[in-house]
Amino acid sequence: MSSMFRSFANINYRIWFAGALVSNVGGWMQATAQDWVVLTELTDNDATAMGVTMALQFGPPLVLVSLTGYVADRFDRRRILFATQGALLLLAIAVGSLLLSGVMTLPLMLCFAAAFGVVNAFDAPARQAFVSDMVSASDTSNAVALNSASFNLARMIGPAVGGLLIVAIGSGWVFIVNAATFLAMIVALFLLHAQLLAKRPKNRGRGGLAAGFRYVWGRSDLRVVFVTVFLIGAFGMNFPIFASTMAIEFGAGADGYGVLSSILAIGSLAGALLAARRDRARVRVVVFAAGGFGVAAFLSSAMPSYALYGVTLVLIGFTTVTLLTTANGYVQITTDPALRGRVLALYMAVIMGSTPVGAPIAGWVADAFGPRAAIMLGGAAGLIACAIGAVWMLTSGRVHRDERRRFALTLDETRPVSVINERSPAEFSDEAAITTPIRLPRRDTP
Repeated sequence: MSSMFRSFANINYRIWFAGALVSNVGGWMQATAQDWVVLTELTDNDATAMGVTMALQFGPPLVLVSLTGYVADRFDRRRILFATQGALLLLAIAVGSLLLSGVMTLPLMLCFAAAFGVVNAFDAPARQAFVSDMVSASDTSNAVALNSASFNLARMIGPAVGGLLIVAIGSGWVFIVNAATFLAMIVALFLLHAQLLAKRPKNRGRGGLAAGFRYVWGRSDLRVVFVTVFLIGAFGMNFPIFASTMAIEFGAGADGYGVLSSILAIGSLAGALLAARRDRARVRVVVFAAGGFGVAAFLSSAMPSYALYGVTLVLIGFTTVTLLTTANGYVQITTDPALRGRVLALYMAVIMGSTPVGAPIAGWVADAFGPRAAIMLGGAAGLIACAIGAVWMLTSGRVHRDERRRFALTLDETRPVSVINERSPAEFSDEAAITTPIRLPRRDTP
């Protein structure tokens, strides 16, 4: 099996991938329907209301991070996912029923958005950490990248189908169809071979979120990754606001908005598959992808037509997913397994919890100054993130590499430093493997 798809050698991962793909298609259909309902059925093209909806949906991971990370580390992740997928199924049925009966209002939709956010706050860290329970440590980065490929393949299909279904049968039925797709994930969880899942350490102490935060704060590489993800998540990843308002500006309807989401996914899928080919996730890829996102966003904001705007979305999708997939893989393979759930909860809180910060601002900018100004705000965030990462690489010595030890610093050879050596991901089993003081040999060449 090629290196790009090596995780498929694991039967549990194959089952998981199939169930997740079906569920993700439905999820993107529902996301498209929800955005369009808020923007056009419950309000009069109010981008601010759309930003508030996103803030309520993505805020709970930030508010509940101390609890969700602990749950992901303390309890069986498979059982957690059974519970969260079932809850999401019921919520989708409820929203669809209210829309079909004609009694849905904006306040009700905001309440449901918050409910979806609470359930997803528990689902996301458990789902992310569960990947490392299914595959070996050396395949974790590949499995994370393939997960992203599944997510973005669904992103190519779901929004376009969702947009067509909104026009053909109405937004309420889209929620009902999505509820049915959750069954695919639940069935996949039933079919997993429990005896093949990795035995993982359970931290039963009271460290909680503080232990995960101290771990992240003690590593400058993770701080850079988290800051970069926050800036992009807050101001750059407000695609529902950007694309829906741009679709309206270009005179397109719900189907046109869905097509834009699918175009974005073409680049996203390419970025995920390229990440799957890499042997290991690296911080510098995260930094360069942030800069690429900034440039692509500014190009996107200048496009004069729907078609040209769509072309630039391929670049935005590619850079965004390259950044997020690499960041996720890096966090997973270099984190102490006993703290992985809490660290991933922090990571997901940064991604999803940054939306309440940025989405209302982006919505307000789109209303006050137009969607192009909002897109440029996201582009500026990408360039700032790239600059922060570049400064870190320069000051930490990460730009001067020995090809035999890709991450070794070239500072004073008599000074003990903490580095990440050229080791296989399987060797990153605890914090000691990450921050081992070494003395660097003298080098005669730069």
